Amino acid sequence: MKSRYITVFLFVLSCKAENPGKQNDSDLFQFSSPVKVVVQGYTGDNMEPFISRDGHYLFFNNLNEPSVNTNIFYADRVNDSLFQYKGEVQGVNSAALDGVASMDSSGKFYFVSTRNYSQSFSTIYRANFNNGNVTAVDTVPGISRHEPGIVNFDVEVSADGNTLYFVDGRFNSSGQPQTADLVIAGRNGTGFQRLPNSAEILTAINTDELEYAAGISSDELTLFFTRVPSVTSGDVPRIFYATRENKNLPFAKPNRLTHAEGFVEAASFSGDSLIYYHKKGNTGFELYCIKRK
Repeated sequence: MKSRYITVFLFVLSCKAENPGKQNDSDLFQFSSPVKVVVQGYTGDNMEPFISRDGHYLFFNNLNEPSVNTNIFYADRVNDSLFQYKGEVQGVNSAALDGVASMDSSGKFYFVSTRNYSQSFSTIYRANFNNGNVTAVDTVPGISRHEPGIVNFDVEVSADGNTLYFVDGRFNSSGQPQTADLVIAGRNGTGFQRLPNSAEILTAINTDELEYAAGISSDELTLFFTRVPSVTSGDVPRIFYATRENKNLPFAKPNRLTHAEGFVEAASFSGDSLIYYHKKGNTGFELYCIKRK
C-alpha cells in the first residue's frame, strides 16, 4: 500500500535507496520546507494521506502491520497543516487490511482491501462517499489480472474520475514483492480497462526497481511516486516526480524530491501546489506537507 508494507495480506517492504543515474537527483521545481501535519484528537500512526478534491477532508490509514487492524480514517481541514480527527470512515473498514483512500471530484471513493483476495485476486474497491460514510462498496472491474501472486496495491483516481493509477506487484511464496510497476487504466463503461499504451507512458517511471504510490495532479501532467530498489537493503524509500506536456505523452525522466528526506513515501496532491506524504519518525509514521512554489 502507499506505506508499502505488504505481504499478500499485509503489504510489507524492506527498503533500499534509489539507483543513481536512473533519475535526476535534484529538484525540477522549487519547494518550501516540509511542515509537520497535526491531526487533533488522533494519536496513532498516520499513513497514506489523501486530501479530497474540494480540500475539505484528509483521509489516511493507521499502521500496516500484522498485529494491527489497518483501517481508513478521516479528518476535517482547519488549515494546510492542521486537521480535526473525525474517526473511521463508516462502511468501508473490514477485519482485513483496508487503506490507501482516493476520491474523485464527484465523491466516488476508491481504496485497497485484502478482504477477498484469496477468492477474487482483486484488491481495488470503490464506493460512494458522503459526509464520512460510504455505501455500495464493490470491486473495480477491469483491474485485476486474476493471477495468484499478483497484487494490485495502491490506487489513485484522477480528479475527473476517468483514470486510475495503480500498481502491479508480484510476490513470492514468502510474501515478499519481487516486482512493482505503475499501471494506468481508463474508464470503460462501468469499469476500467488498462490503457494499451500504459507501459509507454510510464517508460521513464517503471524500472527493475519497485515503483508504487502514484499521486497525480488534477491536470494529470505531474506524477509523484515512490521508488525502492529491492527488499534486501536497510536503506530507505524515496519520493520522485515527473512531468509531461499533455496527457497523451509519456512522463519525462523523474526527479527526486530532495526536500523530503528520511524514510518517506506516498506523496499526494492537494490542489496543484501542496503535496502531502508520510514519514517514519522515532515514534511512528507522521504526515508532512510541502508546497511547490
